[in-house]
Amino acid sequence: MNLIVDIGNTLVKCAVMAEGECVAERCGETFSVTIVDELCRAYPISKSIVSSTRGEVAGVVAALRRRIGRCLEFTPRTPVPLVNDYLTPDTLGRDRLAAAVGAAAILPGRNVLIVDFGTAVTVDFVSADGHFCGGCISPGLRSRFRALHEHTAALPLCEAPGAEPELFGRTTVRAIQSGVVQSIVFEIEGYIARMRQKIDDPCVIFTGGDAKYFAKRIKNTIFANRNPVFCGLDRILEFNVIEEHLP
Repeated sequence: MNLIVDIGNTLVKCAVMAEGECVAERCGETFSVTIVDELCRAYPISKSIVSSTRGEVAGVVAALRRRIGRCLEFTPRTPVPLVNDYLTPDTLGRDRLAAAVGAAAILPGRNVLIVDFGTAVTVDFVSADGHFCGGCISPGLRSRFRALHEHTAALPLCEAPGAEPELFGRTTVRAIQSGVVQSIVFEIEGYIARMRQKIDDPCVIFTGGDAKYFAKRIKNTIFANRNPVFCGLDRILEFNVIEEHLP
């Protein structure tokens, strides 16, 4: 079994993967050796991989090597089972590339548009012949609410409404909720429509913390029950074992 450690902008997620499937998952704001020790006691973990959008993870890698032995740090120079067409690979978010690898594994031989609703909303494209073609980045749901509150003098900090937002909000809170939610809906619908004009039969998958919220609001999409980032990191780890790049 493999241990996946995904250090994102907001949360640190750990997963135990067995034959491509997630059998256990833990989440926290910081990396926890206590959680790693708990998972190691519960599962026969033989190797691990660490991916981070927060910078250097030498301490995390060292801690995992002491406990598990074999650990791969996912960097821009790590070989992956996709052709990376990104022109600045050193600036590419590792979670974006991992999600692309995961999407290609989940939907092999398909054109896939991956929409990740996290701190940022990212829209990335993987071609049916295995190329990561790049994508788009914009502020996520909570980032938009915070920006309106922090960069104006009087607008309140709001949260997403539980029900469908009104098209015309009749209070300031409802107007903000409508504007933020509908802007993301229209944005993603526009990307999907444009892609379907240019690409043959693209499959659209949603992932990330707010994916379920938007999956029910945007038609002809798939909510990813399997975390593409976990699947991708697991696939990258196994690929590097085969290629003998794992220390």
